[in-house]
Amino acid sequence: MSKPHYPILDGLRGTAAVLVVVFHLFEAYFPELPKHPMHHGYLAVDFFYLLSGFVVGYAYDDRWAKGMTIKQFFKIRFIRLHPLVILGTIVGAICFWLDPYKDMQIIDLGKFIAVILLGFTLLPATADVRGWGETHPLDGPCWSLMQEYIANILYAIIGRKLSKGALWAVVTISGIVLLVVSVDHGDLGTGWGYAKIKSAFIASWFYGNGAEGYPNIWVAPVRMMFPFFAGLLLFRTGKLIRVPMAYIVCSLLLAALFFFPYYSWNGYFDALCIIIFFPLIVAAGAGGQISGRWAKLCKFSGDISYPIYIMHYPFIYVYTFWIIKAKPEPSAIIPIAAGLFFFFIILAYAALKLYDEPVRKWLKAKLA
Repeated sequence: MSKPHYPILDGLRGTAAVLVVVFHLFEAYFPELPKHPMHHGYLAVDFFYLLSGFVVGYAYDDRWAKGMTIKQFFKIRFIRLHPLVILGTIVGAICFWLDPYKDMQIIDLGKFIAVILLGFTLLPATADVRGWGETHPLDGPCWSLMQEYIANILYAIIGRKLSKGALWAVVTISGIVLLVVSVDHGDLGTGWGYAKIKSAFIASWFYGNGAEGYPNIWVAPVRMMFPFFAGLLLFRTGKLIRVPMAYIVCSLLLAALFFFPYYSWNGYFDALCIIIFFPLIVAAGAGGQISGRWAKLCKFSGDISYPIYIMHYPFIYVYTFWIIKAKPEPSAIIPIAAGLFFFFIILAYAALKLYDEPVRKWLKAKLA
């Protein structure tokens, strides 16, 4: 008996990816979250993790009993994810080197090559290239891909063996930690670098009274743990929700959550989105039905979701430095931002068809 497919989840992954692009286009002009029109767009990353947990459980839970080994699982996931990591890093290096608006180069050629090579592995770089303190300075979103790899390793070694009770315990504990971290900092729009972030109380627990904060890289695994394993739990419980026009309803709900105003209880809202609303959206997406043109849109949206997420940010760096240095008027920024938006969609589709799919096909043949 063939498995059911969840095309709406593909479409929702695309919806979230497109909203991330919009978030980053706005962020260049509104770097402070309280002033950003899409205050919570960074939560798309957490939504991706929840989707990933659900889909990994759907795709691989039953394969272990059929003889799939951990090595085979890692090979499958490597082929699926890593080709675009390589391409994104190369494009990021080119964009950095040719960026006419960046600050005076703060890294020598040898260290720059080392950063590129580390980017190919997804390991965090210790050398900086812009002064932003990023773990993956040539292609920022790779920080979340590193966490995705960690999630897959945890699934293969531990998660696949967990009973529902044990999985509930993991989800509950990681959810509490997520809530505490979100409330402590005031939002979850971090985890991508080494810079210290403000902390109401957590920093004092580890560094003593008066500590100003802690490196934000430690937020990254916190953001991954709950949604990934909650997605896995949601798949295993099979608790789906039937709603009419699920793709449209869930996409609009995602957009509404991302555009929700920034306010004093923001940390609680971020945690509420991840712990309550995102599982409900995924449950509704998995339980929904779709056909015709909407099904084609879901497929296209899902197909370009990963390429657009991993490929757009090198150009965002150039776009951001243009705004910082040239200080253009909004009337000049709007057409550039709109042009970039459509360029990113075309770039993602081209990267998928001309590079990602052929390379994955070649790797499958070579590593079979």
